[in-house]
Amino acid sequence: MRANRVKHKLARGEAATVVTGEMTPDLVEVFGSLGFDGVWIEGEHGPVDFGDIGAFTRAADLWGMTSVARVNLNLPGVIYRTLDQGAQAIVVPHVNTAEEARAVVEASKFTPVGARGSYTSRQGIGVDDYFTLANDETMAIVLIEDIAAINNLDDILKVDHIDVFFVARTDLAQSMDFVGQPAHPEVDRTVDRAIEQIVAADRVPGTIVTSATVAEYVEKGVRFLNVNYTPWLKSGAEGFLQNFAASV
Repeated sequence: MRANRVKHKLARGEAATVVTGEMTPDLVEVFGSLGFDGVWIEGEHGPVDFGDIGAFTRAADLWGMTSVARVNLNLPGVIYRTLDQGAQAIVVPHVNTAEEARAVVEASKFTPVGARGSYTSRQGIGVDDYFTLANDETMAIVLIEDIAAINNLDDILKVDHIDVFFVARTDLAQSMDFVGQPAHPEVDRTVDRAIEQIVAADRVPGTIVTSATVAEYVEKGVRFLNVNYTPWLKSGAEGFLQNFAASV
């Protein structure tokens, strides 16, 4: 049974880095060689489908990275099928109530914790006690990305077996009538209050960070740090073209 690197770091009170962006299995290996703790496999907005997950998770396994897969629906079959394909962590969008959070746990954990369908993931090949060990190594992550979730956060935080409560500001901004304004001051204040609330409940907050904001959010107590590599690609490419233009 492969250890879930992100889950174990969080359990020790440490922070973990998870890289996201337009990803391929080959890129997973590149980021793995750089030392990231996990890789985000985008199955909600991106093109990743069930048949692709195995290749992504194998690439992550080679570097001991946690494969973090976001699904598009809070449905049992969608959740446990994603885990069956080898993902070590599941991310479920738009979890707005404690009941919806409990549904995530029910679908992602085997009995006695939940009711995940009995099937051995590729992570369980050759593992005699897979159904017991999988509960310890599988992560459940819920996205707090609507004002309804913010209003119900006290109750959501009481749900056991959720590893990360991820505050996602872009959809949150939209639900607050600040469409396309994820950096609006009121959105900032709401995100900060939610993070404070998660930390105060002794649960693990997550959010999106950048190179410029990572230290700020670590200071605020965020321990699941999701970073998109696309700005690095853009700045690196622009720097190269500027140097090229100056040389000719």
